[in-house]
Formats: sequence, C-alpha cells, structure tokens
Amino acid sequence: MKKADLIFIPAPGIGHLVSTLEFANRLIDRDDRISITILSMKLPSSPLVDSFTKFLTASQPGIRLIDLPQVDPPPLDILMKSPEHFISLFVESHVSHVKNIVADILSSYSNSDSTRVTGLVVDFFCVSMIDVAKEMNLPSYIFLTSNAGFLGLMLYLPTRHDQISIECKPSDPDLLITGFVKPVPSSLLPSALFHLDGGYPTYVKLAQRFKDVDGIVVNTFSELEPYAVNSFSGGLSPPVYAVGPVLHLKSQPNPDLDEVQYQKIFRWLDDQRDSSVVFLCFGSHGSFGAAQVKEIASGLESSGYNFLWSMRLSSLKDEDVFPEGFLERIKGRGMICGWAPQVEILAHKAVGGFLSHCGWNSILESLWFGVPIITWPMYAEQQLNAFRMVRELDLAVELRLDYRMGGDLVMANEIEKAVRSLMDGESRIRKKVEEMAEIGRRSLMDGGSSFDSIGQFIVLSF
Repeated sequence: MKKADLIFIPAPGIGHLVSTLEFANRLIDRDDRISITILSMKLPSSPLVDSFTKFLTASQPGIRLIDLPQVDPPPLDILMKSPEHFISLFVESHVSHVKNIVADILSSYSNSDSTRVTGLVVDFFCVSMIDVAKEMNLPSYIFLTSNAGFLGLMLYLPTRHDQISIECKPSDPDLLITGFVKPVPSSLLPSALFHLDGGYPTYVKLAQRFKDVDGIVVNTFSELEPYAVNSFSGGLSPPVYAVGPVLHLKSQPNPDLDEVQYQKIFRWLDDQRDSSVVFLCFGSHGSFGAAQVKEIASGLESSGYNFLWSMRLSSLKDEDVFPEGFLERIKGRGMICGWAPQVEILAHKAVGGFLSHCGWNSILESLWFGVPIITWPMYAEQQLNAFRMVRELDLAVELRLDYRMGGDLVMANEIEKAVRSLMDGESRIRKKVEEMAEIGRRSLMDGGSSFDSIGQFIVLSF
C-alpha cells in the first residue's frame, strides 16, 4: 500500500502549535506508512513559536517542515480591535503560497508508486485553506485544539447568524447549543462574539466552513465529554474524531528560562508535602495590575496553604505591588517566579491544585496529572471552558466564570475561599479529577476510545 503524506497547516500561535504538532507525532508513531508535512507561518513578533516548531519537529524524521514565505502582517490597529480578525487575515494572506507549495508537493509525488498526498489538516483559524484542498481534489480535515463544547458553538453560530445577523450580547438570553447539557449563558461566550467590528463576523466566517470538511478531529476524549461527542454522531455535521488528550509532556525551549530559577523551583517543591501546594499560572497573555496582584497575595496568605505563583518578572521588580511585609511573611510557604515549566510543575507530587486561566491545553494537562483546577478565565474561549468544567462536567472549583482581562477586581476573600475549597483533602472534585486522569490515560491505550478514534481517522486518511 502507498504511504500517505498528510499536509498540516497550523495556526501561528504556541497554544495551537503544541497540540497540533503532537497529534502529527502521534499519527506517525501509530502508523509508519504516514508522513507529515508542516507548512509553517511565522508572525514577526513570535520568535518563540518558530523555535518551538523546529524543536518539536527536529527529532521526528517522519515530519518535514516547510517555512512559508514571509508576508506583511495586517495593520496593528486590526490586532488591537480583534486578534481573531488579525490572525484570520494573516492566514488568508498565505493562501496563494500554500497553493503553490501544495501543487509542488503533488507534482513531486506524481511519478511515485510509493507515496501520495492524502489530505490537508488545518487549524480552525486556517479554514480558508479548505479551498486549496478542493482545488487540488484533496480531502480536508479540521484539527480543533479546543474541546467538543467549543465545536458545538462553532456549529451553532452559522444557524444563529442566519436567524439573527447581529453580534451576540452578554445580556442575551441563555443559548441552547448542541453539545451542552445546560443552557449556556451568553455572558460566557468568547469576547470576540460581542463585537460586530471584526470579531463576530470573523467567528461566523470561520464557523461557516466547518461543514465543508471531510472530518473534524477534536482534542478531547469521549469519556470526558460524552454528551457532546455523542451529539455529533447523527450525521448532521462532518464525522467527529475525539483523539485526546493530545499533550506535549516534555520540556520546551523558552527564552525566559533561567536555569538557576528552574532548579530553585524544584528544590522548593521537593521540600513540600504531597498535594500541599497551589500552583498559579495564567498563560502567556495573563497579567494583572498592582491592585489585583495585592488581592491575589492577600487571598493566598489568608488561605494558609503553600503556593507557587508564576507571574511576570516586570511586576516583581517593584515590591510595592505586594501588601506591606508580604514577601517576608510568606517565606518558606510561598514562592513567586517568572516563567515556569507548567507541565513539569503539574507533574510534581507536591502540587495539589491549579489556579488557571482555563486554556484548553492547561485543562488537559491538569487532568492528565490529576490536579484539580480553580477557574479564572481571561480571554478567547476560556470563559466557556470554565463553564464546561464547573457547571457541565463538575471537575473544577469556581472562582469566576465570567471574568475578562481588565475586568472588576477578584477580591482576596473570593480567592481564599476558592483555594480552601479546592485544597480540602476530602474534596469531591479532587476525587473526580483523579478518576478522570486514569480514564484519560486509558483512552489512549490499545482498545481505548481515543486509540480507536485515531485508528478510524487513519483509515479515513488513506
């Protein structure tokens, strides 16, 4: 049988690249007849993304990396209004380059008896590339780096837009969305959907293309989101393949990594009791002003629990951001650092809780290691993720569901209450998360739900 070359087109963001490239690795490890070609876009302001892509592909001979030609990014004022619109336009500006490269690849295999291109696998921000696949008579698939609930939202949006062609509003009635057991409060939708100037039309435009692909691969597992996964099996949408958790569980290169600080973090963790530390980390875009930092510090101190807090180094240079005497009082029971190796910290036996921005990769990492989450969403679809974890799946402790970057202060007493609730050794949620960790790992084993789903996708891709 001929070998299959799948062409992957990931979005140029670290959160999207991590799981996309790991899924590519997983396909190759599963079937040695598969090779992967990655078409890489590079934003001028994201050198880490480029270095990470090269790092992850260098050790995998089955992956070929092709850098797309540099294009001028859209104007910065578009980025300020709508990051989603900015990324979508940036991706669209690569269509002609992708078309030329795919044509060259097809031509190179035209006389080959051993290998053929069997499809394009695109990020949901890259659905404009579906037209390239159609023109080349190739199947196309979406790899969705978020969950099945978010897929439900994307499949719902075109129908809503046909009926009500205006942006969403936080005050709108709750929404009945396929894949959700409960009505979804409109206030928890991605912020972009509230803005007619850029965000909302971009989301609708992306969502309208989901029906045009031959399959949708989702980074979840059916036991985690059974209602959602089952709701997509009626043939009303392209076939859905739940293949997660797709995680990169090894160290990544990072320019902010200080080896001395790295060793200090893990020496400190090694000295703590099992499951006694709350880890706080808010993603690459999560940062707070001095007033919010003071509330976090006060809440952590009052909780009585040990903590490891990853925050921007720029804030650490000015001790005035903390309550007076805070750094002295928490010596021994608290550590504050800059960039932190999140996966390795969550894997450490001392970590018993995770105060998180609820990015989907972070949620899957916490579930993998059986570490329960306190929800503090910031941007993108994180509010929806928080709602899903707390209200739908009962797998997280609610601090906030509707917080947005720059929103009202989350007060110290709220933070203290959430930390205490989570760190209770008899916590019902803790037990459920530990059980889900085992279920998630089994789903990837021979005969598991995700193992079988990956196998079905491989059969489809040939």
